[in-house]
Amino acid sequence: MLKEASKKFLYASGLLGFYHRIRNANTLTVVMFHRVLPPDDPRWSSCDPDYTLATAWLEASLAFFKRHYHVVSLQQVLDARRGKGSLPPRALLITFDDGWSDNADHALPALRRAGLPALMFVVSDAVGTRQPFFQEQLIGAWRRGVLTVCELASALGAAEGVGESMGALRKLIARLEELDPGQRERVLAPFSDRLDDGHRHMVDAQDLHRLLRGDVALGLHGKTHTPMRQAVDLDAELGGARAALATALGQPDANAASMSFPHGSFDRDIAARASEAGYELVFTSVPVLNPTAPQLGWLLGRTGFETDTVVDGHGRFRPDLLALYLFRKPSQRLA
Repeated sequence: MLKEASKKFLYASGLLGFYHRIRNANTLTVVMFHRVLPPDDPRWSSCDPDYTLATAWLEASLAFFKRHYHVVSLQQVLDARRGKGSLPPRALLITFDDGWSDNADHALPALRRAGLPALMFVVSDAVGTRQPFFQEQLIGAWRRGVLTVCELASALGAAEGVGESMGALRKLIARLEELDPGQRERVLAPFSDRLDDGHRHMVDAQDLHRLLRGDVALGLHGKTHTPMRQAVDLDAELGGARAALATALGQPDANAASMSFPHGSFDRDIAARASEAGYELVFTSVPVLNPTAPQLGWLLGRTGFETDTVVDGHGRFRPDLLALYLFRKPSQRLA
């Protein structure tokens, strides 16, 4: 209780805000969201709870950003990188990964009400598909009670007694991620009729145009969502993704200037390949703040948002927890 009271006091007193204004004046903070849903949306019951924010929590986070940062657009970041301007003190860029349709349905209206820009990183092959990636399909099936961890463990030849828990399920998903696509498809084939929950989860072309009109820029998140270090065809995941997104938009000349690495998977050589493929800004999942002086780098860190980042054990939004989480991140130039 004393620790919790201390956190609340540090924030309410303004001390944390003062610390942030001094320490992080010359940095760009990039935050990373995934799904955004209200609890009454039918997709809520099957989403991954660790990577889904209730709409009210996103709205509270946006208000926090407006209070403590200068929220910037992708274009402002590109201009700073190109030497055409400088970023304001304590700049912050809001990003969303994967291309979830709920971002267009719920995050976009929240952003527009707050008057804030953002950037969505899209998996190009997922545009126009209904069902999410296999990881989310398995979590959804388990949460709906139509698939057990024991069944999946048996299909993988895993030891018995793994237990029916989210932790056990995530361990099995990690094993599936290590398989090549053909092997994984064979393991999951017996469960295919249980994985479709009947809802559309991924953006379509209409959603993308709606996002662009709402000041949400588009970048790439790979072509297939394969971790880059496991990609058989890295050129397809980089340049091929850009071409596929341009086709989905009906804009052959569209040339996305930014990308992020699926699953945070990359190494120095892959980052260099991304830059050589023409991406001016390449975003990682390394949780660091990006120095803006004397010039912003091209390889940037991002800080991920999970539910417990902003919400306590009682389901209450806690700005003091968010401040402690964001304000103290190390500042590091990645390239």
